Amino acid sequence: MQVTTHPGLLLEHLETNEADLIDLCDELVSIESPSNDPVATRVVLERLTEEFTQLGYRYRLSRPNRSGGYLYARPGHHRPRTPTQLILGHVDTVWPIGTLASRPWTVEGSEIRGPGIFDMKAGIVQILFALRTLRDLDIELPATPLVLFNSDEEIGSRESRVAIDRLSRIVSRAFVCEPGLGPRGALKTARKGLAKYTLTVHGRAAHAGLDPDSGASAILELSSVIQHLFALNDRERDITVNVGTIEGGIQANVIAPRSQAVVDVRVLDHDDARYIDGAIRAIEPVTPGTSITVSGGFGRPPMVRTARNGALFERAKSIGRDLGMEIGEVTAGGGSDGNTTSQHTATLDGLGIIGDGAHAPSERIDLRNLVPRTALLAALLIEPIDNAGGET
Repeated sequence: MQVTTHPGLLLEHLETNEADLIDLCDELVSIESPSNDPVATRVVLERLTEEFTQLGYRYRLSRPNRSGGYLYARPGHHRPRTPTQLILGHVDTVWPIGTLASRPWTVEGSEIRGPGIFDMKAGIVQILFALRTLRDLDIELPATPLVLFNSDEEIGSRESRVAIDRLSRIVSRAFVCEPGLGPRGALKTARKGLAKYTLTVHGRAAHAGLDPDSGASAILELSSVIQHLFALNDRERDITVNVGTIEGGIQANVIAPRSQAVVDVRVLDHDDARYIDGAIRAIEPVTPGTSITVSGGFGRPPMVRTARNGALFERAKSIGRDLGMEIGEVTAGGGSDGNTTSQHTATLDGLGIIGDGAHAPSERIDLRNLVPRTALLAALLIEPIDNAGGET
C-alpha cells in the first residue's frame, strides 16, 4: 500500500527505531575493520548480508583479494525496466586492529565516540535503516535501489572501482553516505581529484671520499625535483602538490645511486588534472648523470559540480527544510567514490552523519542528527527521477 511520503512521517517512524540504529552502530564499530586487513573487513560485509536478508534483498559478495571485497545488494522483487538509483558506503576504516582497546565505544550526552563511527559506520547504518523505513511504510520507489558497500575506499577503491564505475553508468542518480562536512553537515556536490605520483631518481654510486667525481647523486637531483614540484602549487586555481615522503641513498659515505619521492596532488577540474599530470611527467633532471622515472597518476578524477549534481542538492535542501534542517553545500578537498559516480550520473555526497574527527583520535558523531539524516536519505530515495536532477 502506498502511503503519503512527507518527510515528517519518515522522521516519526525512524524516531521509534532510534535505539536500534544506535545498537547497530555499536555492533559495527565493535568489528574492527582496517582497510589493509581483508579478513577483518570481510567479517563486517558478512554481517551486513544478514541485514539485507531481513530486508528481502538479494546480495552478492565479491571474491576477496587484497581487500575484503564488496557487497552488492538489490531488492528481491523489482519491476522490470524501471530506473535504478545507487547508494554507496564503505566498511573499512583507517584504524588498526586493537584501537578499540584504547578508544572504546563511549556515549556522553549527545556524543558518541569510537573508531570508524564517523567515517563511516554510522553512514552504513543510515542506509540500512532508510531502506528498512521505506519497506515498513510500504512506499513504492520511483527507482530501484542498488546498494554497494566496499572495503577498500580508504585506500583508493582499487578493487571495487570497476564495479562502482559500471553501476554508475546505468543508474539515474547516486547517493554517497560519507560524513557531512562541518558542524551542519554540508553536502558535497564537488570534490577535488586526487593523484599519487612516485618520482624515482636514478644516479650512480661512488665512494664519497675517494672518488666523488665518478658518482652522480640521486639525492642532489631529488632536491631539485622537490623544489620543482612545490613550485607547481597554485592557490588561485586551488591546485595543491605535496611531497609527502622521500627516501634514498645507501649510507653516508656513498654517493646516492637512487632516491624517491611520493607526491599527493589535488585539483578541482579535468583541465587542471591534465595540466598537472603533464607538468610532472615533463620534469627533466639538471644533475649530470641522473635520470627520472615517474609512475602513478589520478586514481580519483575530479567530481565537478555539474548541473545535475546541483539539482539533486536543491531537492535535498528542500527536504531538509521540511525536516527542520538547514543544509548547505561544499566542495571537498578529499576524495570518495562519488568522484567516480559523478563522471556518469547525478551524484550527491556527504549524506552521512554529522560529527568530527575523521581519521583522528577525536572521531565522534552527534547523535542528535542520526535519525534526521537517515530520514533525509529515505526522502531522497522517494524523489521522482525527473525532479531530482537524476537524468543521465
